[in-house]
Amino acid sequence: MARFFTADLHLGHANIIGYSGRPFADVDEMNRALVDNWNAVVGPDDEVWVLGDVAMGRIDDALPLVGRLAGHKVLVPGNHDRCWSGHGVKAERWGPIYREAGFAEILDGTVTTRVGDRDVLCCHFPYVGDSHDLDRFDAARPLDTGMVLLHGHVHEKWRANGRQVNVGVDVWDQRPVSEAVLLPIVMDAAAR
Repeated sequence: MARFFTADLHLGHANIIGYSGRPFADVDEMNRALVDNWNAVVGPDDEVWVLGDVAMGRIDDALPLVGRLAGHKVLVPGNHDRCWSGHGVKAERWGPIYREAGFAEILDGTVTTRVGDRDVLCCHFPYVGDSHDLDRFDAARPLDTGMVLLHGHVHEKWRANGRQVNVGVDVWDQRPVSEAVLLPIVMDAAAR
């Protein structure tokens, strides 16, 4: 069993192609490529942590694509996930829908896990930085206590920025990144 991390798939979101410079002609091509790329690296017994923003657009069309993705899937919701607690009480009804779509676990907020022998934080949001010009969602961002943070939200802005490591598809060839590939990046970030 291997473990992977990813974020910001934005399945079903046509506008993300232009916003993040994705190499697809349309949303159908993007959805097919994201599913194919995922399944090319993730096996049925592997674990994948999705650090937010899995599906947008017509949710009834986009969210079921999760069921076509291999592996044991763990979601740490982001601002575009309808089950994110930042949406208030209306998020509660979406948890079972995301589980039915294929997520084995939904872990809201900031979660600690290990990469190699190092504790790291996982959250959709970085300590600082955004896909827009100004940082949004300040209350949802983790407090920087010196730990390495795996995150999404910034799309193509960076792979690593200090102790922040972006696992989003826009900087990892439109596919999840393995823990083995992340380990030296995490160790380098921890030394900063």
